[in-house]
Order: sequence, then structure tokens, then C-alpha cells
Amino acid sequence: MAGPILNSLLPLQLSEVKRATEVFISPATATALLTRRLRNGEETAFREFHDLYFDRLYRFLLVVSRGKDDEAREALQETLLRVARYVRQFETEEAFWSWLKVVARNAARDAGRKQTRYSALLRRFAVLWQHQSLQAVVEEEGCLRAVLEECLEELDPEDRALMEGKYLEEDTVKELSSKTGLTCKAVESRLLRLRRQLREQILNKLRGL
Repeated sequence: MAGPILNSLLPLQLSEVKRATEVFISPATATALLTRRLRNGEETAFREFHDLYFDRLYRFLLVVSRGKDDEAREALQETLLRVARYVRQFETEEAFWSWLKVVARNAARDAGRKQTRYSALLRRFAVLWQHQSLQAVVEEEGCLRAVLEECLEELDPEDRALMEGKYLEEDTVKELSSKTGLTCKAVESRLLRLRRQLREQILNKLRGL
């Protein structure tokens, strides 16, 4: 009696095993599929990537930035942009995560350099005009970044690009001349005007703090 029953159940058991085998995807295969879809620009793949790696990358960048939340978040946003732009297919999760750490560390390093350049720009203002409030904002890192970014945001796009090119990207006057189509003398004249304009904007905002 048991024999016929077992024989009748066997196809069902094999069918369940087959379905389970078809559904199961190895981690390596899942990574390869995800990164291929990311490379192809699939929106759902980016959502899946965000769910899987956002918190993990943030924790990694917190360590890299030595606990500075604002720097970690800025670097994280840049990391996500670089992943979208440069991702390629990876065959293992370990290889993909190693690549992500390199991208994230480079983003954090670049963000740190930009922060240093912001500080250098305001220090230059402080030295040029020796204003007590301006010197104070140089010494207050959070206020420094907020005030300068707000002032730069209020500039015309071309003027902002010129200031950031000179003081954040460290372009020479000759390089800026080539990029803008202005003469070197015109670039220097506009930079002088913009420095004065920024100084007044910064001081006005400091008076309102």
C-alpha cells in the first residue's frame, strides 16, 4: 500500500525541487544580473541597488570621514552619481563591493579637497580685508561652508563657474580664458569684481547671523 502512495508522491516532490531550483539564484549570479542592469540604465535596478547598498555605503563613508555626517552624506551622493555613470558588470558581490569602496573613498577624498578649497578661499578673503566677522566664519567650519555656498549660489551661473574654476578647481587664468573665450585681462578683471562682490555678500549675511 505504501509503495503506490510513495510512487504517486514522488513526481510531486520532484516537481517542488525543480521549482525551488528554478527560483534560487546564487549571490554571484544576482550580482552579475544587477550590475548588468545598472550598466544598461534600468531604473528598477538603481532602486534595488539603493535598497541594498545605500546604508552600507553610508556607514563606510562615516568611517572614512571620521564620523563627519555632512561630509559622509555629500560623498555618498557623489558616489551614487559615479556608480550610475561608470558601473560595469561584476561577476561576484565581493568584487562589486571592492569597486564600490574605491569609488566611495575617491568621492570622499574629492569632497575633502573641495572643502579645503572653500576654506582657503575664505581665508584669502579674511587676509585681504582683515574683517573680524569674516575671520570668525573662517574658524567656524560649518558656518564657513554654508555662507560661502549660499553666496556662490546667488551669483550668475557664468560668474559662479569662473570663481569655482579659479579657487576650487585651481584653474589658471590662461585656462579660464580658454574655457570662457575671454581675454586673460578680462578674466582677471572679472575675478577682482567677483571677489569684491562676494566679500560684500558674505559680510551682509554675517551681520544677519
